[in-house]
Amino acid sequence: MSGVADRLTRVSDSVVTGTDGRTRCAWAGDDDDYRRYHDQEWGRPLHGDGALYEKMTLEGFQAGLSWITILRKRQRFREVFAGFDPAAVARFGQADIERLMADAGIVRNRAKIDAAIGNARLVDAMTEGELDALMWSFAPAPGGPRPTELRLLPASTPESTAMSKELRRRGFRFVGPTTMYALMQSVGMVDDHVAGCWRAG
Repeated sequence: MSGVADRLTRVSDSVVTGTDGRTRCAWAGDDDDYRRYHDQEWGRPLHGDGALYEKMTLEGFQAGLSWITILRKRQRFREVFAGFDPAAVARFGQADIERLMADAGIVRNRAKIDAAIGNARLVDAMTEGELDALMWSFAPAPGGPRPTELRLLPASTPESTAMSKELRRRGFRFVGPTTMYALMQSVGMVDDHVAGCWRAG
């Protein structure tokens, strides 16, 4: 055998120890991009309308794809979506849609591009801090039991379902319960680092 499998020590189906000696959630593997994302971003509280709009958009683009695909394209997404500034994206028109559809550096899906622009217009129409307050209002109370195995992580929860329902009521798109639970994990509304991971807690 060769490659990543040789560089990892599998502690269990849920945690692995990388070449740096740290034990992590097994999904992070020993890929540098995934490991950096796991260690520095995933599960850390994130606030700000623009930052949450970016996460919402990227999670929407991820639907049906692997997260590593989006992660490796994230910088290009930021470049072509005006740094995910909702006010700037809200002004995108047909020429911008065609520009985005022609850019091989991102995921070229017209429905998702249309949703990203439409969602930006909704965020831009909100008062400052409103999106942050709205989304974080669905965060479950901290202190719940820590997951012991990756297979026990839910695909969605009552909180992510409620968040999805409210966002959809307001006109947001590509914000289904599973997508919103992935967002909740990503922005630290829940801490789903499994027991044994160095980032747990």
